[in-house]
Amino acid sequence: MREINLKALLLASLVALAPLSGTLVAQEAPPTAVSTDAAKSPSADPSLEERVADIEAYMNNVARVTAAGTSKVAGPGPGHNAWQMTSTALVLFMTLPGLALFYGGLVRKKNVLSVLAQCLGIAGLVTILWWLCGYSLSFGGGNSVIGDFSYAFLNGVNPGNVGAGYHWISDSMWCMFQLTFAIITPALIVGAIAERMKFIAVLVFVAIWMFAVYFPFAHMVWSTTGLMCGPLNPGAGIKAIDFAGGTVVHMTSGWSALVLCIILGKRKGFGREPMPPHNMVLCMVGTGMLWVGWYGFNAGSALGADAIASNAFATTTLAAAVAGFFWALAEWVLRGKPSVLGFCSGIVAGLVVITPAAGFVTANSAVIMGILAGIIPFFAVAYLKKLLGYDDALDTFGVHGVGGTLGALLTGIFADPTANSVVEPLKDGLFVEQFKAVLLTIVWSVVATSVIALLVKAVVGLRPSEEGEITGLDLSDHGEAGYEH
Repeated sequence: MREINLKALLLASLVALAPLSGTLVAQEAPPTAVSTDAAKSPSADPSLEERVADIEAYMNNVARVTAAGTSKVAGPGPGHNAWQMTSTALVLFMTLPGLALFYGGLVRKKNVLSVLAQCLGIAGLVTILWWLCGYSLSFGGGNSVIGDFSYAFLNGVNPGNVGAGYHWISDSMWCMFQLTFAIITPALIVGAIAERMKFIAVLVFVAIWMFAVYFPFAHMVWSTTGLMCGPLNPGAGIKAIDFAGGTVVHMTSGWSALVLCIILGKRKGFGREPMPPHNMVLCMVGTGMLWVGWYGFNAGSALGADAIASNAFATTTLAAAVAGFFWALAEWVLRGKPSVLGFCSGIVAGLVVITPAAGFVTANSAVIMGILAGIIPFFAVAYLKKLLGYDDALDTFGVHGVGGTLGALLTGIFADPTANSVVEPLKDGLFVEQFKAVLLTIVWSVVATSVIALLVKAVVGLRPSEEGEITGLDLSDHGEAGYEH
């Protein structure tokens, strides 16, 4: 009776799914992109067993057994694709308004709009570059370091096609999902140079930086031909793993931020006058938005609503909460009081540290990573910055540079095949591979940023006039004020 009921359930599901068209990608290796036009071919109708196998593949978020050309469900799977659409919106929500409010609350009130404008400007600029050729350079065939121009102007990236990202998500959604990562990465750098880099310089720097740093790293880490893509490229020179962007997003932005803020110089009055956050309420609200949006960042990187996504969701929650608590606890012990800024900084640090590991580690490992995320970046922010004397205005390096590096290395220690089978063939020697990836990311980011910053300084200048900086970038760059009084 149970077998009969199971067959009935599968047949009922088949009837429900039969009108759909589309096909998609996988977590072990993205299949070749397939158009739904192929499903309209009158060639060989699939057997009942093949059609049931399609349903099973969809339910398990794995590659279909039936040839895509004959499948009755050859297009994006509705559930997995819906999660990808949601995740894409969540990651964009991290930048606008999450990061904008988080950073906006931390600056002085005369510069709040400048931070919001920089986040908005970067979102528009990066989107244009992504459409033009950024997506193609990141995920086109190319070589092990950079893609090609095969998808320039999003040529061939169609909503009904599958295979670019994973088995059951639309190629268009894969492209837009990755766009949101490309937007937030340079926006993170804004925190280090806040209150003293003019708007035109920010845009010119970001435009060049995307080509010199972001596009190559997205390709090297996540493309099937990438130099550091251990799970998808058998011939990868560095067989590292990065679930959602420890190297690509946080290390590149964090280390670049350190170099840029040093070349830019300190804010007027830094070290001589207090520069407290003007609105911790905005900062806390922005932190909450970042945390919520981060589920799209991490769980969305499973590329489907499956068990790996659920695990990434759980590990993200645990690491963020634990890190926020331990950062504030460290403040309490060493400084006498736990601050709201400490809770907020710790939460973001926990999110950063777990990012490269989210879909590769267990819940218990996530707790350990959360503890370390709350302590090590805290010391970088509270003591290392003071010791070395650089003006990382909003602690981008301390949180993202140090946290991203820590997360990448800990991924090499805690990645577990029981959490994700893709780890099994890479487990031996994984820490060494992660260490290689970390070194390459640091050296590349530091050298590229140094060259770009000096070039921008020579061409358009980096800083506003002294009068403009004293007045505030809201008025000097944008001609408006965030507050009436």
